[in-house]
Amino acid sequence: MSLLAVVLILLVLFGSFGFLFAKVSRHGSSRNLGKLPPGPRGLPAIGHLHMLGKLPHQTLTHLSKIYGPIMSIKLGTVRTIVVSSPRAAELFLKTHDLVFASRPKTQAGEIFFNGSKAVVLTPYSKYWRDVRKLYAVHLLNPSKIEQFKPIRTEEIGVVMNHLKNAAEKDEVVNVSNIMVELLENLVYRMIFGRGKNDADDKLKELLEEIASTTGAFNISDYFPLLAPLDLQGLARRMKTQRKSIDVIFDKIIEEHEQQKHHRSKDHKDFVDVLLSLLDQSIDPQDEKSEIISRTHIKAILLDIVGVASETSAKAIEWTFSEILKNPRVMKKLREELETVIGMDKMVQESDLPKLTYLDMVIKEGLRLHPVGPLSVPHESMEDVWVDGFYIPRKSTVLINMWSMGRDRDVWGDNTEEFYPERYENEDSDIQGLDFKFIPFGSGRRRCPGMQMAMLNLRLVLAQMVHSFDWKMPYGMVSEDIDMDEEHIAYVTVGRANNVFARPIYRLNC
Repeated sequence: MSLLAVVLILLVLFGSFGFLFAKVSRHGSSRNLGKLPPGPRGLPAIGHLHMLGKLPHQTLTHLSKIYGPIMSIKLGTVRTIVVSSPRAAELFLKTHDLVFASRPKTQAGEIFFNGSKAVVLTPYSKYWRDVRKLYAVHLLNPSKIEQFKPIRTEEIGVVMNHLKNAAEKDEVVNVSNIMVELLENLVYRMIFGRGKNDADDKLKELLEEIASTTGAFNISDYFPLLAPLDLQGLARRMKTQRKSIDVIFDKIIEEHEQQKHHRSKDHKDFVDVLLSLLDQSIDPQDEKSEIISRTHIKAILLDIVGVASETSAKAIEWTFSEILKNPRVMKKLREELETVIGMDKMVQESDLPKLTYLDMVIKEGLRLHPVGPLSVPHESMEDVWVDGFYIPRKSTVLINMWSMGRDRDVWGDNTEEFYPERYENEDSDIQGLDFKFIPFGSGRRRCPGMQMAMLNLRLVLAQMVHSFDWKMPYGMVSEDIDMDEEHIAYVTVGRANNVFARPIYRLNC
């Protein structure tokens, strides 16, 4: 159902009540509320839904220049606060971090994640804190990341050999597809203990459908009273997709249970780790804590596999596109790699801390092209005043990281330029402490997979640039590379068009 059709339905349903709602809302505001942040005038019932367009982060950036870095809009019945500057982000994610640490309940979170039993979309609670701790202690700790080093070396080596063969034949390669395949294999081997197989095509198709359904405009989230009607059929579709993904995960879990006696204790994948916690308390020190069941495991698996490969692949693709589009940056990065690594070997993970210009390039790529241009929505757990504005309880908060990366007051007049040297004389932290640059979020809701994501990003890009010179397809020049964004799906945004290039092998090994 198109957004226009949705708007028409809502106007029919609520149009006659619009004036009454507005009057009651104004009366309640004047009597009980303080000064809300400014924002554009919306329509009765639907608020500002009609204004978002295909790329909401860009639309909201434009509006923030008119109404300010803390802006209030209505998405249906949901009060939404849009934050578009580093200073404002710090107020929401540091000064009032706990107040905004929750997530709004969504139909997708309830259906796909078994009543929000994972991390990303789960509202703030003791349960969420326990599962977040489970991620940090058992799945994404430094020793676990180090354990997967041979997998990274092997999978990246396979891709380098494929590109070397293409170089010998002077072939043009689809870099976008290659990065997706690489990250999928890496993620599947870490999570499932094996690379992709033919059956995983169905899993990939399902994950794409789930991402699309989750990211679709859902009337039920913005008008909860209409949820039982399921006007768009999204709830029915979600339940069907949920059953299908359950079948796949159940099969994977059963395979692991059958093979558990044949697996090395030192090389457990994520499914092995989660199965080792089966039937145990999520919080061993709390007798009332939930017991980990298959339902929890499947929700956690969907949470991780549904995000890990997609976000990393898009981050690599965006940054590589900028390197390819800017020969000066390519040349300088290649010179650093030649000096630090030499021409007789490939990049090793131990080399990465010495590649300072590579880090600048990656920071610049994440600044211009945050994979999640709008943060996963936060929700206020109580009424609070922020910078003189009243933020009511249950307000949704969106952090516009795309806008923050283009703030001229912070980055200067060349904000649209890919210029890694801007980091030479200052140390922009990506850990979530420097609020002009928070590609992985900040505070309690910071991405738990940041360390693994950054390692993959650094290693793959370093290997790609060190092992190969890259030329445009015949008849094209670097200026021909477009930087158009695809229609946003879920919380990520990738390139609208794949990037193609000709690899030329350059090492002496």
